[in-house]
Amino acid sequence: MMPFQPDALWRRLQTSPFRARFRLNAKDQTYLDGKGLPLILSHARDFIDRRLAAAHPKNDGKQTPMRGHPVFVAQHATATCCRGCLEKWHGIPQGVALDEQQKDYIVQAIALWLVRRGGARNLSGANIFDPDRGL
Repeated sequence: MMPFQPDALWRRLQTSPFRARFRLNAKDQTYLDGKGLPLILSHARDFIDRRLAAAHPKNDGKQTPMRGHPVFVAQHATATCCRGCLEKWHGIPQGVALDEQQKDYIVQAIALWLVRRGGARNLSGANIFDPDRGL
């Protein structure tokens, strides 16, 4: 797994026309703005635990909807949507359950996109990219 380097990851993702085209629709933007980044990132952690963490997730490659929650959009934009994309883009191998460090990395990637592209604001003042923040 690559170390989390926000600027390098962002530049790399923006080289993909598919990844770079993602934007939140009005409903998802309102949801993000209303719920706030900390709660949305807790949803991200839950989705990762339920949909990605297993060594062989059910319906891998199709388990993340394209819309319906800001996290789903961010997952596709950051290539954290399935184990194949995690391996290709982030060096996280398939066939092995995700460890806590890998889960934290995925949440950080999602947070990066939600802040930079989704306009999320972290009103708590905590460093959202700190893996020890308790998500």
